[in-house]
Amino acid sequence: MGKKQVFFTGLMLFSLFFGAGNLIFPPLLGLESGGNFTPAMVGFLITGVILPFIAVLAVVTVDGGLVMIGSRVHKVFGVLFAILIYLSIGAFYAIPRAANVAYELGVQQFVKTEATLLLILFAAVFFGVTYYICLNPKKLVQMVGEWLTPILLVALAILFVRAFYLLESTTGPVTEKYAVNPFVTGFIEGYFTMDAVAAIAFGIVVINALKDYGIKSKKQQILGSVGAGVIAVTGLAAVYIGLGWIGAVMPQTQGLTNGAEVLTAASQLLFGNTGNLLFSVIVILACLTTCVGLINASASFFHGLYPRLSYKGYVRILSIVGFAITSLGLSIILDIAVPILVFIYPNAIVLMVLSLLQPVIGRGKSMYRVSVAFTLVYATYDVLTILGFNLDRFAKLIGFVPFFDLGLGWIVPAIVGALIGYVVDKIFSYEQSSSAVQKMNK
Repeated sequence: MGKKQVFFTGLMLFSLFFGAGNLIFPPLLGLESGGNFTPAMVGFLITGVILPFIAVLAVVTVDGGLVMIGSRVHKVFGVLFAILIYLSIGAFYAIPRAANVAYELGVQQFVKTEATLLLILFAAVFFGVTYYICLNPKKLVQMVGEWLTPILLVALAILFVRAFYLLESTTGPVTEKYAVNPFVTGFIEGYFTMDAVAAIAFGIVVINALKDYGIKSKKQQILGSVGAGVIAVTGLAAVYIGLGWIGAVMPQTQGLTNGAEVLTAASQLLFGNTGNLLFSVIVILACLTTCVGLINASASFFHGLYPRLSYKGYVRILSIVGFAITSLGLSIILDIAVPILVFIYPNAIVLMVLSLLQPVIGRGKSMYRVSVAFTLVYATYDVLTILGFNLDRFAKLIGFVPFFDLGLGWIVPAIVGALIGYVVDKIFSYEQSSSAVQKMNK
């Protein structure tokens, strides 16, 4: 296994992760956290970098990937949950969201008008390029890791170096959001990047890339995935810190309400009118590489699940669906997808963590089932609340747990459920072994 192959696979993985949300979340965190930037960024890095790394390892270390992990709850659950994840992070949400962000931040700022026809034309070109790259999965590392990612990194480096020399290291005021517990707030912001769910898909891309390099041994694939993951998360951490720092030290912050506005203002401040062009290149490349990775991963998954349709056939379908949904506009996409993601994310995290801890805690089904069951209660509550249902009475029953008001009420119940299931599995295993010994003695 060559270091060069692992290095470029790591660059590819970094680029797949680094999409629209990753670009605009850190600057807003920096802007709002001000003097509390360091603890806020540490919290963000835990859920925005470390958790996705864990997710990649969880997938690559288990034969059968996500379906096998979910099947420890139940076979039907494993298949349906995997399909739901790939549809949500694929053509039904993450792909059209990235394409819309690329249009709004990379193109529309030059036009200054909302033109549906222009969005459709941009989406056609965007998905045409994505489709072409995805048709050659064996060249994915070369096209993304060796070409697109370096261009993206150079553009970001120009922005960071310029900011380092021209901006003073004086942070702005701390907003109320980050005043009391900046670490927890940053932790939650990283949680909402949804990268841990996307990492489930990208695990397949990494394994396929290593296989294309001729790495067939499972041990070598895991080692290669670890190496690629370290490169990817190191790059992500560096970029997040840089983008966050720009937001924290921006001298002109009046009227800035989101990360996109912060970066646009920073680009104009540092480079004048050419800053808009630099920012557009960064946004479009970030969104393009993410869409390439998601379509490739989704097509590989569905082809493995139903191989009668070719990989290229799935790429074609996903590209067409992504194009069609992109044409609806970003606001409609967010309204439809957010409840689904709120339901998926906690359950995906629970499954990934349990799977990664398998060598220590085993793979007992009761542990998975009880933990996921407890998580489902809180995830379902959050979804119904988002949809507008009045669940005040139910909230009084389940709202005693820590972090409930933050939308993270599932964390402690999931841990308790895993512990209960673990004990049940141990008792059941002990009874089975005792029964076997008694039969042998007879």
